[in-house]
Amino acid sequence: MARAIWSGSISFGLVNVPIKLYSAVHPHKVQFNQFGPKGERIRNKRVSEKTGREIEYEDIQKGYELPSGDYVLLEQDELSEFEPKATRTIDIEDFVDLDEIDPVFYDHTYFAAPASNDGGSVKAYCLLLEALQKERRVGIGKVVMRSKQYLAAIRPFDGALAVSTMRFADEVGSPADIADLPSGKDGASPKEVKMASQIINSLSTDWDPTRYHDTYTERVKEYIEQKAKGETITPEEPDEKADDKVVDLMAALEASLASAKDRKAPAKKATAKTTKTTTTAKKKASSGTRRKSA
Repeated sequence: MARAIWSGSISFGLVNVPIKLYSAVHPHKVQFNQFGPKGERIRNKRVSEKTGREIEYEDIQKGYELPSGDYVLLEQDELSEFEPKATRTIDIEDFVDLDEIDPVFYDHTYFAAPASNDGGSVKAYCLLLEALQKERRVGIGKVVMRSKQYLAAIRPFDGALAVSTMRFADEVGSPADIADLPSGKDGASPKEVKMASQIINSLSTDWDPTRYHDTYTERVKEYIEQKAKGETITPEEPDEKADDKVVDLMAALEASLASAKDRKAPAKKATAKTTKTTTTAKKKASSGTRRKSA
């Protein structure tokens, strides 16, 4: 059973919504430890570059590097004075349109649930959820978690409230900082754009996240399980990397469009065949009924 990692409340206006937060994502990660050539476990230690001796954690200072290459050393007590004040309330400062927030601003997402099953907590939770769904709005506020302050977005997600920590504006870069981006004069022709649009439309479908899998992690775990059983495994050879250079853009578009149509064709043929079979069956049934009546 999932365990709450934070408890507090969401506040908007004079309304208080007691909640608990649960992690919404569980990243795939194959954990490895390090071993030496003879199978001995390797461990990392905090060692002084000057003496070669191990330093205890409580004796370690933090250093901030200046542009000159020098360091300003800071002790934990000095930094604690600047830590944000711990609070158990997410005060919503603004409500913004859901579609105005680009995904680049989202960081980590949590599911929020009512803090208790009492009628007041549940009703306040449902009130905020339903109002956000109706208005298609996101509540923006700040939250302190693990001694760090985050910008937070409170939004509806699949019948529940989701709280996403967000990046501040100065943490998100700008495409203008990239020198290699094309200029307007490098754009494609209207005909090429039209064909690209046709390919996009041919391959468009409803979003279904279950269609996509972390094939790398799946293959690595399968390999480890087989090796643990003492089986001899020969990893599959990776496909040869295709040439990234596009020789003829129009030819590539035409080939891509033909391929996209071929992918859609089997489904359409199957549907047509099913419809034809059903129609034939209905005719036979109808004919049989008439004969029986005669």
